[in-house]
Amino acid sequence: MTIFNEHQQEVAEIIGDDTSRSDWTDWKWHIRHSIKNVDDFERVLGVSFPERKKKIYEQTLKKFPMSVTPYYLSLIDPDDYANDPIFMQSFPSPEELKIERHDMADPLHEDMDSPAPGITHRYPDRVLFHISNTCSMYCRHCTRKRKVGDVDSIPSRTNLEEGLEYIRNTPQIRDVLLSGGDPFMLSDEKLDWILTRVREIEHVEVVRIGTRMPVVLPYRITDKLVNMLKKHHPLWINTHFNHPRELTESSRRALGKLADAGIPLGNQSVLLAGINDCQRLIKTLNQKLVKNRVRPYYLYQCDMSEGLTHFRTPVGKGIEILESLRGHTSGFAVPTYVVDAPGGGGKIPVMPNYIVSWGTNKVVLRNYEGVITTYNEPESYEPNYCDRKCSKCNLQLKEDDAEEKAIGIEKLLSDWDETTSLTPENNERMERRDDAA
Repeated sequence: MTIFNEHQQEVAEIIGDDTSRSDWTDWKWHIRHSIKNVDDFERVLGVSFPERKKKIYEQTLKKFPMSVTPYYLSLIDPDDYANDPIFMQSFPSPEELKIERHDMADPLHEDMDSPAPGITHRYPDRVLFHISNTCSMYCRHCTRKRKVGDVDSIPSRTNLEEGLEYIRNTPQIRDVLLSGGDPFMLSDEKLDWILTRVREIEHVEVVRIGTRMPVVLPYRITDKLVNMLKKHHPLWINTHFNHPRELTESSRRALGKLADAGIPLGNQSVLLAGINDCQRLIKTLNQKLVKNRVRPYYLYQCDMSEGLTHFRTPVGKGIEILESLRGHTSGFAVPTYVVDAPGGGGKIPVMPNYIVSWGTNKVVLRNYEGVITTYNEPESYEPNYCDRKCSKCNLQLKEDDAEEKAIGIEKLLSDWDETTSLTPENNERMERRDDAA
C-alpha cells in the first residue's frame, strides 16, 4: 500500500507500528491506532501544548472523550494548528465545559421521540434508526455528545430486532435513515444483515445511510463494502464535509467508488464559528462537492447541545451565506439552510427573503443582484375545491406508473412488450391453424 504524502508517512512512523507503512490504507489499522489522549496527540502531530493548557484539555476529555484517526490528524497543519479547521473539529476545547443556560443534553428530543429502541420517529413517513453509537472520530460539534464513548449506548442485537419490528409494524414508514454513531463502523456482514432485514419490509421504499467515513477515514470505503451496498438499491448516502480542505485525494477516491456504484450522494454541513462561517469557504466546499458528484443537501445551524455554544453562529450568518450562493453558483450547489428545532420540531428551512411585496394580483420580487421585478398572478385561476373526498375528485388521481403502450412496428422495437411478430387479420394460414385445432 502507498503512503500518499510525506506528512502521512511521518505520522505512521511516529505511531511506531512496524507494519504501519503497508497498512496505512487499512481502515481497521486506523481504528486500532486512533489518538485518544493529549500526550499521543502532541507526539503524533509534533507539537507541544503549555502544561497549563494540557490540564484543561484533559479535564475536557473526562466529560467529552476524544478519538481521532491518524488519517484525519495527518490533515492538520502543525505550523498553524490553532487556526486549523481539522484541529478545531477533532481536538477538545475548554469551551466545551461551558454549559450555557440554553444548552440541552438532547436538544432535538430524539430520546423522547423514540417509540422503540434505536428509533426516532419524528416525521410521518420516515424514521431514524440508530444502528451504531461508535465513530471512527468524535467530532467536537456532535449533537449527540451525550452518547459519545458511552458503552451502554451501543445497540445490541435485541435492540436492533426491536427497532426492525417497529418499522415492520408501522406501514406509513417508507424511508429509513440508518444513523449512529457511524453505520460504517459496523462490519460489512452486520451492515449487510441490517440492510437485508430492512429491505424485506414491503412498505420501506428508500434506505439512507448517514456517515462521515469519506471525510475522516476514506479507506473504509472498500471495494468489498461498495459491492455489498450495491445489492440494496435504492440506497442513498449522506456524508458530512464541513471544509474544502477535507476533500483530499483519498476522500475523492472514496466518493468516486460510491458514485460509480450508482449510489446518490448528498452532503450535510454544519455551520461552525471560526471553521467555515465564510461565504467563500462554503461556496468553494459546495462546488468541490458537486465536482465529485455529491449534492450539497443541508447546511445546518449548529444545534444547542451542551458545550457547543462556541461553535454556534447567529442565524443571520447562515442567511448571509445563502445570499452569496443563490444566483452566484449552480442551483444544485446551494444547500437548504435549516435550523433543527429544539424540542424535536424538525428541520425548519431558513433563507433570504426574495419577496419584496405581495398585492392582490401581483408579487414584487428581487433577484440576487438586487433587481426588482414583478410577477403577475393569473386572473382566471379557479382553485380546485378540496373536501378530502378523493373518490369524488375531478382531478385524474392516477398515482400508479403510466402503462407504456406501443402499436405496429413500434411494438416489435419496444423492450417492454414481448410481441415478436404481427399478423394481419384474415390470414389464411392462421385460419387453417384454427380449423385444425
